This record gives sequence, structure tokens and C-alpha cells, in this order.
Amino acid sequence: MHLPMISLRRYLVLIALSFWQGGFTFYAAVVVPVGQEVFGHLRQGFITRQVTVYLNLAGAIALMVLAWDLLAARDPSRWRRVVLRAAWAGMLLTLIWLVWLHPRMDELLVPKGRLILDYEIFRARHRLYLWVSTVQWGCGLVYLLVSPISWRRMDGERTA
Repeated sequence: MHLPMISLRRYLVLIALSFWQGGFTFYAAVVVPVGQEVFGHLRQGFITRQVTVYLNLAGAIALMVLAWDLLAARDPSRWRRVVLRAAWAGMLLTLIWLVWLHPRMDELLVPKGRLILDYEIFRARHRLYLWVSTVQWGCGLVYLLVSPISWRRMDGERTA
């Protein structure tokens, strides 16, 4: 494959993964705590309700870019291919789960008046949402760790 196309593909992988997973990390680590301090827990939750739609959309786009990289890359190492594919599949499955779970949490919320119809069910679903998001984040970290190693090995074989 042409070197400029390889570079473009890898650049897009890094940008897509950084925007999606980096955005999630920043939102969870900074925006949510600050929002809770400024607006209160409940109001911040109604903001997060809308933000997660965009995070999930970013994930869908990122996974398409990562799929392109997985299909185009020719890493001879079986273990790296397996790890990258497993990380990608983990991100895909968790994204599907989050997209499925989101409206099930949303149906328990009343935006006007900021009410939660059944707090216990909502809390259980929200906790699940957070755990699934954490698994997704971990898969993203694995992908981000192994991809450059794979790329470097493939580049070394191309120059050898």
C-alpha cells in the first residue's frame, strides 16, 4: 500500500480514537465532577443524558475508521491481530450495549421538572452503563497500546 495512504489511515485512527475515548475520559474525569459541583448531581445528569448521544456517535464513527485499519493492516503477528480484533470487538459490543441501554434509562427521566420516575431502576441501569463504559474505555486503551506496536513492526518489515 502507498505510504501516504498508510499514514493517513493511521492518523485518522489516532484522531478518531483520541476524540472518542479522550473525550469520554475528559468528560468523566473533569466535566461531570465540575458540573455536579456547579449544577448539582441531578442537573448534571440531564446534561450527560444528551452528551452520551454524541459520545456514542463518535464511537460509531471511530469504529469504522478502526475497522478500516484492521482490514488494511498486514501485521504478521497472530497475537497482535487477535488482541486488536478483540479490543475492536469489545468496543463494538459495548457500544451496541450502551446504545441499547441509553433509551431504557431515558424512559425513566422527565426532562420538564427534572424528575426520575423510578430512582432504583434508574440507578441500577446507570451503574451498568458506567461499568459497560469502563470496559469500553479499557478496550480502547488496549487498542491504543497495541496499534503503534503493530504499525512499527509492519514498518520494520517493509524497510527490511
